[in-house]
Amino acid sequence: MDGNPSLKLTKAEIEAAFQSPTWAERYPPVLSIQQAAELLQIPKRTLYDWSSRGLLKGCARKVGKHLRFFRDRLLHKVFNEGLNE
Repeated sequence: MDGNPSLKLTKAEIEAAFQSPTWAERYPPVLSIQQAAELLQIPKRTLYDWSSRGLLKGCARKVGKHLRFFRDRLLHKVFNEGLNE
């Protein structure tokens, strides 16, 4: 990921993005695979792949057989830390 700090999302920017009731309802703090894929605008299969490869540690968890994502952690991981193996 680019080391330019101006391209990274701050906690305040992530929180501000979901201040709108519409966005907060559409993307709650804990997301389904469908919501996470829509938020990142990527295929669900990509999220499953990243999760199985261990690239989403700390931002995804299995609930029974379902994968759930912590919205803010997911955005921080993808946009600030990158998905390095």
